[in-house]
Amino acid sequence: MVPPNSMLARIFLAFLASAGLFYVNIMPAIVDGLKEGLSFTDQQAGFAASANVYGAAVGALLIVFFVKRISWRPVSYTLLGSLIATDLLSMLIASPEPMIAIRFMHGCIGGALVGTGFSVIARTLHPDRTFGVLLFVQFGLGGLGNLYIPRLVPLFGTDVLFLALIAFSVATTLMVPFLDRYEVTAEQHRVESRPKAAVPLIPISLVLASLFLFQASNNGLFAFIIGLGKVSGLELNFITLSLAVAGWIGLLGAGLVIVFHTRYGRTVPLAVAMLATMASTWALHFSESGTVYLLANCVIGVTWAFVMSYLLGLVSAFDRTGQMAALGGFASKMGLASGPLAGGMLLGDDNYALLINLAVIGLALSAVASLIPARLKDRPEETPAVEGEAVAVKLD
Repeated sequence: MVPPNSMLARIFLAFLASAGLFYVNIMPAIVDGLKEGLSFTDQQAGFAASANVYGAAVGALLIVFFVKRISWRPVSYTLLGSLIATDLLSMLIASPEPMIAIRFMHGCIGGALVGTGFSVIARTLHPDRTFGVLLFVQFGLGGLGNLYIPRLVPLFGTDVLFLALIAFSVATTLMVPFLDRYEVTAEQHRVESRPKAAVPLIPISLVLASLFLFQASNNGLFAFIIGLGKVSGLELNFITLSLAVAGWIGLLGAGLVIVFHTRYGRTVPLAVAMLATMASTWALHFSESGTVYLLANCVIGVTWAFVMSYLLGLVSAFDRTGQMAALGGFASKMGLASGPLAGGMLLGDDNYALLINLAVIGLALSAVASLIPARLKDRPEETPAVEGEAVAVKLD
């Protein structure tokens, strides 16, 4: 048994909370793998990816009603075993419709596991630090996945995609026995039993809309980013290396949030980061230049982590009970799912220009929606909010 608040425990908990949604971090590799290995169209591959995340949203929402009354360890074992089983089943499927169905089921299981993992992390001392470790796990291993998996699919087929997810789940299963019990304390029970104050619906609704639009715009393009590079004439090795580097550099985004916190308020950092995201997304029109493709993806990687940390922290600042933070995670997952779905429908005959333009418009709308609530929290009388619990991006 590792000490409950040690760094090793935080790493194990990060794996537990990442296993159910890790496919989001390697989504370009999965979408491209389905296209290359099983000859799925852009639309079919996008639907399969979206079904996975829509399922995660459903699973995450359902587990909210049970997480306080369940024993997290046996539930985690059951969910991890179910994830492995559905990934093994996915290896036997070669047609789009069954694949979409089984990936939706996988998503439901994974979403429930993420919710369970988050509930355990919330019981630790300084959970913000564990969320920071979670971000490093997701971005770091996601970068490795996007680097190597697309190169292995032509050699070994689509089984590589699901074997990578199975390996992550198996590793997590081996970590669970070493974790502490993490029982809900009497103090946490007292806090939860207090009457909940009314929350400001309009500002929270705007933040939730901003979260949805930001995730949908980014992930709608990100899911097809390998295809964009190929159509632009870039070599696969360069594309995968660019995505790996962008993922690892994206860790700087979370680091910047830790450094800046609310020192300069929320409005200015959010506005600057949103503008940088829009400019970098627009620059992908010129992806025939490898330098532009690499730099644009790197900037998007940084700002994605940065903006999501602020937006999730912002929705949490309006409601300290944690209920709106959970709703923010749901809005984030719905955006992550809706982006590839819309992208697959709109892409058509490699119409990446349309996809880029719509992503920029969605990001602009997200920026506008975030301004009013950000300004409300930037008022002098506002007590700075704890942003720590919001570091887990993409993810949730």
